[in-house]
Amino acid sequence: MARRITANVLTFIVALGIMYVGVSYMLAPAATASDFGFHTPPTGAAADMLTVKGVRDFMTGVIPLTLLALGQRRALGWVLLCEALIPIGDGSMILLHGGSVATAFAVHYATAALVIVAGILQLQVARRS
Repeated sequence: MARRITANVLTFIVALGIMYVGVSYMLAPAATASDFGFHTPPTGAAADMLTVKGVRDFMTGVIPLTLLALGQRRALGWVLLCEALIPIGDGSMILLHGGSVATAFAVHYATAALVIVAGILQLQVARRS
C-alpha cells in the first residue's frame, strides 16, 4: 500500500510539475527560458520554438495522469521510463552546447531520476496487482 501511495504521489509531482513548466513556456517563453540552462536563450523568431516546448512539456504531464486515471499502471510505468529520456536529452544538450552544468544536473538530470523512480514504482505496483 505504501509503495502504491509513493508511486502515485511521485507520478502526480512529476506530471503536475512538467505541466506547470509547459504552461510557463506557453505564457511567458522568454522569462521561462532563462531557467532552462543555456547561457543565451533564443530571442526573436527563434524564441517561437519555446512555445512548442511548452506544448510538449504540458502533454508530457497529461499522458501519465491519463494512464493513472485509467488504472493502466503497467503502461504508465513504461511511459514514465520513456519520458525520462526527455530531461536526459535536455540536460545533455545543455552540456553539449556549453550551458550551465549546475542546471543540467540539478534540474534536468534530477528530474530524470525522479521520473525513473516513479516509473519503476508504478511497474512494481502493477506487477503486484
